[in-house]
Amino acid sequence: MKKFESFLLALVISASLPVAAIAENSALSFTKMWTYDHSATPNQFSEIPAFDKGTNTLWVAGVAGVDVLDAETGALIKHINTASYGAVNSVAIHHGLAALAVESSARTSNGVVVFFDTKTRELAEGTNVVVVGALPDMLTFTHDGKKLLVANEGTPLTYGARIGATVPRVYGSASADPVGSVSVIDVATRTVIATADFAGVPVMGSNVRTATGMDFEPEYIAVNHDNSFAYVTLQEANAIGVLDLKTNTFTKVIGLGAKDFSLPGNQIDPLNDGTISFISPKVKGLYMPDSIATYKRRGKTYLVMSNEGDFREDDGDRSTASSLGAIAPLANMRVSNTDSAPGDLYVAGARSFSIRNEAGGLVYDSGDILDKKAAELGIYDDGRSRDKGVEPEGLTLLDIAGRTYAFVGLERTLKGAVAVFDITEPAKAFFLDMIVTDGDVSAEGLVSYHYRGDFYLGIANEVSKTTTLYRIDPIRGKQRNKDIAPRN
Repeated sequence: MKKFESFLLALVISASLPVAAIAENSALSFTKMWTYDHSATPNQFSEIPAFDKGTNTLWVAGVAGVDVLDAETGALIKHINTASYGAVNSVAIHHGLAALAVESSARTSNGVVVFFDTKTRELAEGTNVVVVGALPDMLTFTHDGKKLLVANEGTPLTYGARIGATVPRVYGSASADPVGSVSVIDVATRTVIATADFAGVPVMGSNVRTATGMDFEPEYIAVNHDNSFAYVTLQEANAIGVLDLKTNTFTKVIGLGAKDFSLPGNQIDPLNDGTISFISPKVKGLYMPDSIATYKRRGKTYLVMSNEGDFREDDGDRSTASSLGAIAPLANMRVSNTDSAPGDLYVAGARSFSIRNEAGGLVYDSGDILDKKAAELGIYDDGRSRDKGVEPEGLTLLDIAGRTYAFVGLERTLKGAVAVFDITEPAKAFFLDMIVTDGDVSAEGLVSYHYRGDFYLGIANEVSKTTTLYRIDPIRGKQRNKDIAPRN
């Protein structure tokens, strides 16, 4: 291990838990099993993977349809074309039932969920197409499989226009903005039993973005261990919605606050000038998480989020910092013009992943580890420096030998990259390694699973249109962190 990595670990690991003891219990190695290239099918991408244990297959959603891959060999078993329904955004699987989230060709119209049998890879018997809200972007089963939750992002085609000349800037409502919502489907009957939206839902916390010319847009959903609550990221709003699964209604929206990049351990590189220089500027980052997952530790539920950051699709809510009076080295940073004012700059994303409690309180943040580790490995994309850095997006959790690991996919690196953290103790989470894969670019979605005694990580890479599978093995005996993880 290089001295720089040791320094990063020292910043994160509690002094009460020695590095050697942690490494002995949590070291992992990664073996690349295969990579599949989806580009043979026109307009097919690799975006969201799901695993079916009954058939040992990976189902990979990617716009044109779903590619079903043999998880042992990586061979294509079948391409399921969804063009007759629309573009597929996500796939989830529970006990042999695959659910596909498909947006309408007119994306502001209602989309559908299409159900398939994973054994036959044909439409499931009975009701197999269910109408949901506009732009269903993600879906997940509750752990007991009784409900399917669908995040209807409801993105407008034209956003609300700017009102006046105020700074921070304010935008009116979009003329045709589909309602952001979560459809709750009863799996037994395959019917929508509730559509939860945000009308009248109390908003708390800080830095909730509500003047952007769009309403709350659900991005990603995670369910707690006993299926009583779901937590829904509202990425552009810098918030999460709390969904009560007993009443199938939202109880509150929680603002996630802002990260101070001037504090130690939170440095960023604000310049895309061909050099990499991390500084501590007077700038704040809005967390704006994409993926979210939950886990339980000592009787408490924790929320794990990848803080990618995002603006409106038309970028109407962002400007260069120079327009607000900023000078070098901050002049070219892209800032939120609905939050920023001269001398008080806010950017999209925190360039990190975070762990929070159920109330939204910050328990752990990875600081500047992701950007700096990518730079150390020579895969940091300096062209993204003024935007959101490495853009952590995909996320999956895995329990191995009594410890909990977070795998965080980085969307904007020169090679495919997934950061690995031990999060067993939420407040004492620490970096383990970064999996770098030649030939892969832009990790979008991740899936981890246990099958016949082994652990696996599947990585869907959007730009390279590839899916890669790794086997994960715990390293036995007294191993130091320097022995972890051969890279490909």
